[in-house]
Amino acid sequence: MSGTRYEAITWERLAGALAVHLDASAAAPASAPDAARLTVGVDGPPAAPGGTLAELLAEELRARGRSVQVVGTTGFLRPASLRYEHGKRDPDAYYEGWTDIGALWREVFGPLEPGGSGRVLPDLWDPVRDRATRSPYVTLPPGGVLVLHGPFLLGHWFPFDLSVHLRLSPAALARRTEEAWTLPAFARYETEVDPASAADAVVRTDDPRHPAWTGLGG
Repeated sequence: MSGTRYEAITWERLAGALAVHLDASAAAPASAPDAARLTVGVDGPPAAPGGTLAELLAEELRARGRSVQVVGTTGFLRPASLRYEHGKRDPDAYYEGWTDIGALWREVFGPLEPGGSGRVLPDLWDPVRDRATRSPYVTLPPGGVLVLHGPFLLGHWFPFDLSVHLRLSPAALARRTEEAWTLPAFARYETEVDPASAADAVVRTDDPRHPAWTGLGG
């Protein structure tokens, strides 16, 4: 990524640009009865403002007439007994086994496939209380958009119509990560998945007050 050119942008302008691109790339208008449901992935470590960008994007898409459901992977963590099977600070377990990927496929992506019900579960597990959330399903109508945010989203073959990777340099990631023991997991992700190459757009967030991005397809 050393030769990649980044353009300074605000979070609000970034969300607007992403919404325009997603809206323009859709095969049918949001109001069409046969419009496909779209999915967006905002990939990045907890040190990056992925949730903030997801909510800003949702606002922009709603202003364009689309129903939106924002989902965070923190609501799809596995029970503590499974997450901590190899200890509470195992970076490989954090990378491979903390998020319930099967549940995301079953409860989030599956219902959004063509002919699916559109009934999405916004969250499954409360990691603080370590019990099921029992949240009701939310129906995303045709033309609606799911925005999923969290770490390690790329590399699972999730069917994103648009993917954005929030990138931090190793030094910035180390400086802004509270749980330093997780850093090897992000290094492994960089090596095995190369998210900056896999994503449709990359946003540099070393200083979250001054993001810069590659543009789409950069």
